[in-house]
Amino acid sequence: MKELFIFRHAKSDWDDPQLSDYERPLNKRGREDAPKMGEHLAGLGVVPDLVVSSPAKRAKKTAKIVAGKLGYDPDAIEWVEGIYEASPQSLLYLVCQLPDEAERVMIVGHNPGLTALANMLGDVAVDNIPTAGCVGIVFDTDRWEKACRMKGHTLFFEYPKKVKN
Repeated sequence: MKELFIFRHAKSDWDDPQLSDYERPLNKRGREDAPKMGEHLAGLGVVPDLVVSSPAKRAKKTAKIVAGKLGYDPDAIEWVEGIYEASPQSLLYLVCQLPDEAERVMIVGHNPGLTALANMLGDVAVDNIPTAGCVGIVFDTDRWEKACRMKGHTLFFEYPKKVKN
């Protein structure tokens, strides 16, 4: 079995028009939602063997916060430049290339690619993964190369507004 956790970065700050999109930090809500979602996912039993993330500032901060809440060493996160502004096909290729020794992998990145990836791989339609949202999908295979070519079973779709209720 392989498990994939598709996590969209938390809410970012748009206050400084001088910053590039890549350099935008988390805003107050994002700094609150990221640890809350990490704790919620930990309560669901999410324990990744590998976390790969976009190195864009908001994704990087989100990944570090969430990884820490899941008991994953933030210093062990793999930063993959190609996740930033990735097409769904690029993200699917990334999944195909994941190391088979990692049973449970979290990808932290951006929309619209992540929502499209969740719909390509999962069996539940997702209109939009909101900021700090996560889709968990399980695959009945022991190889990522096979997982990226099949429909998995969507385990959950969690996001801050749902968790607040």
